[in-house]
Amino acid sequence: MNQAPSNEVPLIELHEVSKEYRSEAFVVRALRGVDLRIERGDFVAMVGQSGSGKSTMMNIIGCLDRPTYGRYILDGIDVTTRSNDARAIVRNRLIGFIFQGFNLLPRTTALENVELPLVYRSVSGKERRERARAALESVGLGDRMHHTPNQLSGGQQQRVAIARALVTSPPLLLADEPTGNLDTRTSYEVLGLLQELNAQNITIVLVTHEHDIAACAKRVVSMRDGKVQSDTVSTERIIAREALAALPPLEDHA
Repeated sequence: MNQAPSNEVPLIELHEVSKEYRSEAFVVRALRGVDLRIERGDFVAMVGQSGSGKSTMMNIIGCLDRPTYGRYILDGIDVTTRSNDARAIVRNRLIGFIFQGFNLLPRTTALENVELPLVYRSVSGKERRERARAALESVGLGDRMHHTPNQLSGGQQQRVAIARALVTSPPLLLADEPTGNLDTRTSYEVLGLLQELNAQNITIVLVTHEHDIAACAKRVVSMRDGKVQSDTVSTERIIAREALAALPPLEDHA
């Protein structure tokens, strides 16, 4: 069942988007005429195996790449043919990124890692620190802000990465396999946080190859061979906090 149309301008619109990678010998068609509309406040999981086109789609939505054909409109802005610098400005203003590998600076505290996107905006040091502290507190890390990544668990590092993505107050979070390096319990903790952020009307697009992770989203877009194979609203959505509570208690090895 496709997402019902809305009178409000959607946050994301892809119109007949194709992406081709050419060499002298052959052409790889990573995306093939994709149409997609994502409303503000939605939580969409993009699912597919390697080679399905989901990562290419994420790069285009994130203004990291541009389509070979078709149009991409983000928050009413046609970014299809904009220069790299212009797309970087749009990306910095509208999008927060969360990656599988956390991408934290190893010798830098959680607070300093979260401040980094604000440095690129030339925000004053005092305001940077205040906003970074608030972002870390919002993800439950108010007592870990002066720890470096090697002093944090995998789940805590991903929370720092989420705080860094949130510190610019973007309307869109792009999460690329955000639980790929985490165990089941920690994955549900992170997914629970993403569901809470989505409840605050932050739009989330999550890329994953795991269907149980995708089931935490409101809507699942399945990719195959560069096309949207299906686009469905989740009828049996997993509530991550409930799934976490249902897990058996951790064994005490003391």
